[in-house]
Amino acid sequence: MTDRLVYWAYALGWAVLKHLPERVARGLFDRLADHAWRRRGKRVLQLEANLRRVRPGLDEAGLRALSRAGMRSYLRYWMESFRLPVWSRERVARDVRSEGLENLRAPIEAGRGAVIALPHMGNWDLAGTWVAQLGFPFTTVAERLKPERLFDRFVEFREGQGMEVLALTGGGANVIGTLARRLREGRLVCLVGDRDLSEAGVEVSFFGEATRMPAGPAALCQRTGAALLPVTLWYDGPVMRARIHPEVPVPQEGDRKERTQVMTQALARVWEEAIREHPEDWHMLQRFWLADLPVRETVEEAAAPHSEAARAAAPEPAGEPAAEASGS
Repeated sequence: MTDRLVYWAYALGWAVLKHLPERVARGLFDRLADHAWRRRGKRVLQLEANLRRVRPGLDEAGLRALSRAGMRSYLRYWMESFRLPVWSRERVARDVRSEGLENLRAPIEAGRGAVIALPHMGNWDLAGTWVAQLGFPFTTVAERLKPERLFDRFVEFREGQGMEVLALTGGGANVIGTLARRLREGRLVCLVGDRDLSEAGVEVSFFGEATRMPAGPAALCQRTGAALLPVTLWYDGPVMRARIHPEVPVPQEGDRKERTQVMTQALARVWEEAIREHPEDWHMLQRFWLADLPVRETVEEAAAPHSEAARAAAPEPAGEPAAEASGS
């Protein structure tokens, strides 16, 4: 699909879907998800390969049922995100149920700042809107993908929801330096951090196998004294649940690299538990574990479109929230 068609597919989604009745929009995206799932394209097959690690005891029928639920959850994310600009504050507050909000309030009220680190679960745009509406405006980072004007639309959309969005590359600013300043000001930074798009990530064990995760969240907290807070999201019927877990402490021993590895592994353990409980809401349709990656995978290859359903309904987002900066 050409860049121009990609742009207009997204533009159509934003322009039209917010005007459809909720039931119609949900039914449409469920059908798109099922269509992609039945086609068994490479992204669906990769989703199933990832889910095998999460639920190794499932038989083939169980795995197929789980991948279908996963595709529906992923397309639900897109349906909600296209409609989010017209949701009222009351609707956002009604559709997000939280646990552990005190874990966020404490460091912000103390002026320390905080880094929220979350995996690709649930709907991170809805969660971000909810957090901003609670009175915690935040800064995030987005990977810059083509076409450029689509990236600009995503930035405009997220800034309209109360987020400050920094381009990971090509923005002319020191991203890590800006994030560090925000944290030293006692503010909030949110980073999606379960998948490393560079070759500079931290190696961790995840469901018993090696993968890489970004160093940025842990490194920023060491650099600024901010609190590192794992967050997990999942759908529960008509609502999305958000759990803000207790702070991951900075280890007392080791050099910076060693402390970063320990903290990142602690994030991985929290996310692992949540994904095991709600695997259908982990939207990981790309190669994730090191055993599945070629010897050298480029950033461009790693950022390839997530799913066949995304190609049918809306291609892969330019400007997905990211945490790939090293933070060193």
